[in-house]
Amino acid sequence: MDDEEFIIELYRDILESKGHKVVAVAGDGEEAVRKYKELGERVVIVIMDQRMPVKDGVTATQEILSFDPDAKILFGSADLQIKSDALKAGAKDFLLKPFRIEALLKAIEELEGEQETVS
Repeated sequence: MDDEEFIIELYRDILESKGHKVVAVAGDGEEAVRKYKELGERVVIVIMDQRMPVKDGVTATQEILSFDPDAKILFGSADLQIKSDALKAGAKDFLLKPFRIEALLKAIEELEGEQETVS
């Protein structure tokens, strides 16, 4: 979820070249929430930006987590000051843009490997 089309295409190309499947993209926070609801269980990890039109990333994160508390949201933003808000909102990790592709892939790998605990 990013409002920069070239960033979305870059993520898609890199992730798909590494065997990941991109099931949806969104250019604003409102669209991100709507698409997440539509896709349901097919979403494993959301890569979320902060500065987007209509609805920012922190607000979109809060809304997604309100109906899916187990959602794995990886926040990527050039605004370091938003890191605390993103993590408080429920993001699992935060990457400061510009980040290395290796850092993105490592963060995704760690999120994919998280085991749910059964209580």
